[in-house]
Amino acid sequence: MHDYVDHAVLASHAVNKVNVPSETARKRREQVAYLRSRLEAHIAAHPDYDLVKMRASGSVAKHTAIKGAGGSDADVAAYVKAASVGGLAAPEAGLLDWLKERCIEVYGKTKVAEDFEISRHAVGITMKGSGLKIDVAPVLYEGEPDDRGYLITRDGQRVLTSVTLHLAFLNARKAAAGVEYKELIRLVKAFIKYAKFDDEYLKFKSFLAELLVAHLWDHGWNGEPLAIKNYPRAFEQLFAYIARTGLREQIAFSDYYSAADVTASTDPIRVWDPVNPANNVAAAYTESDRVRLVQRAAEALDSITWAATANTKGAANDAWRNIFGPTFQGA
Repeated sequence: MHDYVDHAVLASHAVNKVNVPSETARKRREQVAYLRSRLEAHIAAHPDYDLVKMRASGSVAKHTAIKGAGGSDADVAAYVKAASVGGLAAPEAGLLDWLKERCIEVYGKTKVAEDFEISRHAVGITMKGSGLKIDVAPVLYEGEPDDRGYLITRDGQRVLTSVTLHLAFLNARKAAAGVEYKELIRLVKAFIKYAKFDDEYLKFKSFLAELLVAHLWDHGWNGEPLAIKNYPRAFEQLFAYIARTGLREQIAFSDYYSAADVTASTDPIRVWDPVNPANNVAAAYTESDRVRLVQRAAEALDSITWAATANTKGAANDAWRNIFGPTFQGA
């Protein structure tokens, strides 16, 4: 085996082509923190205010953001007293209008009306100086501990979640595994980005990918721990797991609930939210979606196998370009 594309090569690709530059990431987090501080100061000054608290969420808070991912640059969860907006059944359109008015009320003196825009599930706030866009998503809150509240999904369901516990779930594994853990997740997200560009019908959410990596870290694959210090081998393990199990195995975590709490399901893919045992994060995936994703993983696994035995650097690099796209420079 030649292994021209080794851990160091993929680590270099992550730094040069995948990761958001550290200074950019730092500025994003600072602006999110400033927005949060403005909103939270207003909340603190008004004890009867309907907004309860703000929490950073999404890939910027998790430190798993990648270049050119699309959508907003950062996310904030706005915890709203459910009773004040009509309860958990409150229509999302009215809730977003209400949240937009609250954001303008608190933050609008230094901004123009066009800086606040309702997107599909959030209120987008654009920072004119940097161009940063922050999405503020409402979380219906009924006073539960650990920042548990209800997000509104694309199909209108109210799903109990906790951005704080999700972050703790990720960081506990990163603390045990090392910095490579989040770097591997960023590399997997780069694979997903290219795969979706190549196949517009492919469905593979970043959060699902995070949970697959977490499952392999917790349990390994085929009797071997997740090779977190060897990115090519870790990719091989991930793709082999997807291809050989067909994603038919149920995945659940025991950080915040027991296996007995998991809701029974006949969904084609069953990967349970580590915070909520009633929420299958892959519930929207059809059997066709499962087959398509498994096939893509099998093709990627073939590419890695070919790269490992290629006789030249050029051939190995070409094989990895099937995974990361033409921007991959390789060895």
